[in-house]
Amino acid sequence: MIRLLLPLSLAVAVLFGVSLLIGPARIGLADSLRALMAGGDSPIALVMREIRLPRALLAVMIGASLGLAGAAMQGYLRNPLAEPGLIGVSGSAALGAVIAIQTGFAASFFLGLPLAALSGALLAVLLVMALVGPRGTSLTLILAGIAVSALAAALTSLVLNLSPNPFAASEIVFWMMGSLEDRSMTHVWLAAPFMGLGLALLSTLGRGLDALTLGEDAAQAMGIHVSRLRLQLVFGTACVVGAGTAVAGAIGFVGLVVPHILRPFVGAHPSRLLWASALGGAVMVLAADIATRVVLPDRDLKLGVLTALVGAPLFLHLILKLRKERL
Repeated sequence: MIRLLLPLSLAVAVLFGVSLLIGPARIGLADSLRALMAGGDSPIALVMREIRLPRALLAVMIGASLGLAGAAMQGYLRNPLAEPGLIGVSGSAALGAVIAIQTGFAASFFLGLPLAALSGALLAVLLVMALVGPRGTSLTLILAGIAVSALAAALTSLVLNLSPNPFAASEIVFWMMGSLEDRSMTHVWLAAPFMGLGLALLSTLGRGLDALTLGEDAAQAMGIHVSRLRLQLVFGTACVVGAGTAVAGAIGFVGLVVPHILRPFVGAHPSRLLWASALGGAVMVLAADIATRVVLPDRDLKLGVLTALVGAPLFLHLILKLRKERL
């Protein structure tokens, strides 16, 4: 396990440093480190502290959150196709943000958009848990999540369809593509408490997820409270996905693809996959965010678009690989 976590941790550290060095303002390594360490109000210090550092921190936080949530969701549902957005949180958070943009609340209040997105995520998780009930099964959770996701997507389309302001509609579309551009430390501090709580809830699910590989009846016989585990999973996923969507928009495929890539290295132990997927998710989002600034620096390539362009073909490759193994 250490052989996997160590290179992933090293990759996160290297990519975090590279992320701090890349941007329109050409700042050398020595000047960047000096500006971060010394502080002050010099132009270089402001660029590093207010633009590049928040962007790199959010990439690590969002990537780790999505990777961990994806591994936990797949472990609980015992389904490799599960991903964090399955319970409808990301779609509902996006709906909250869309309403904030459309009504002008996002323009009138600096934190209006992320707060509206967090409110949408909270409503989604409450609705899902009300639909599932205390004795619901994993299938009920999936169906409830699909229903909430479909409703959120329909309402988002309705807002776009009825939008009289083309500028607001354009802003909504671009926000939904996902991006870390122009984020500040305020966004970091807003997302950090929710992501910290979500990571704490999800990281303690290992024993229960390992027991669930034998089935829910066997897990209950081993002393696992399945309904409590489900509640912990849903609220943990809601915290991390809702906070990530609130500050960066929709970033897909991370929680779906990363656990798939790393699962062969940990064996049939969902608990071992949790932190490995967290580090792998941070690596993927950091690398993708760096690529958005390098591949097309003048065209504002969106992070969510790039993760989808990379994640979808990779996921198709994994599917074809599984098909060949079964033939």
